[in-house]
Amino acid sequence: MLDARAQTLLKTLIERYIADGHPVGSRTLSRHSGLELSAATIRNVMADLEELGLIASPHTSAGRVPTPRGYRLFVDRLITVQPLELQQAELLQGQLLADEPQRVLSQAAQLLSSLSQFAGVVMTPRRSSTFRQVEFLRLSERRVLLIIVTPEGDVQNRILHVDREYSPAELTEASNYVNQHFAGQEFSAIRQRLGHELLSLRDELTSLLHQAVNAGNQAASEHSETVVISGERNLVAVHELSDNMDRLRQLFGLFEQKTGLVQLFDASTHADGVQIFIGGESQLVPMDQLSVVVAPYGADGKIVGTLGVIGPTRMAYERVIPIVDITAKLVSSALSHG
Repeated sequence: MLDARAQTLLKTLIERYIADGHPVGSRTLSRHSGLELSAATIRNVMADLEELGLIASPHTSAGRVPTPRGYRLFVDRLITVQPLELQQAELLQGQLLADEPQRVLSQAAQLLSSLSQFAGVVMTPRRSSTFRQVEFLRLSERRVLLIIVTPEGDVQNRILHVDREYSPAELTEASNYVNQHFAGQEFSAIRQRLGHELLSLRDELTSLLHQAVNAGNQAASEHSETVVISGERNLVAVHELSDNMDRLRQLFGLFEQKTGLVQLFDASTHADGVQIFIGGESQLVPMDQLSVVVAPYGADGKIVGTLGVIGPTRMAYERVIPIVDITAKLVSSALSHG
């Protein structure tokens, strides 16, 4: 446990380092901490903080910089979160209106990026592998349109090339059979049951239903873009990330591959409110110089995805946290009333 004096000096050091980007010395701490302490006392406290692993001394400077452990203590216990500026709040509310879900999510990524000046990331809801309803529609003698409605209300269409002509009555019969016996199940599970279940259906329709299940299974396995990213190039302007070519390559590899991003944002799905992952501390963050501020969003009371900001560990957390928090709430509201 740190005493009040050590907490104040650590908080001041981290705030100055976030603001200026330079290692912080005892003279700067004396000037900005508001404490009446001698230079020797400040140096002693700094030495204690360094021994605790909360700050470190770069070789090229007499000043200190925060460690991942120091940032963690700062965001958990010392930070003073600033309320969102009225202009920013109005911008968010004006842009994130109930609309096409994909448009709301891409807009959210852009707003997170522009307000934070870092990268905005939104994990989109996973496409459901079950269906609420199917319908068969005759297009021509040998073509049938399969319409799949997911539990979320999304509609997917597949064209089936059939080996015989089906009448509207037969197609209605097939639709009714599938909806009555299989609605709410995954297509992969339906395929396994078809051999037994179809005994009660006329043979002429079995081929159609086998095709429909295969097409539905394929539709469920085709994932749409799961990650929407905006403003990743903002991070090139951050010298801690761009002053090393290998680091820069690793950074853009993260955005191109996206697998690491999916794992990181998936881990936040069940979080209550904003979570902060700090590089060097969390194994989920692939670079020591990166931090991720993330929050879940929902639709009609159910969590369906996560969104957040990826930036340097030296970010103004007190500004970014409310941006992410309010964006998640507004996206939830837009998707629930869309």
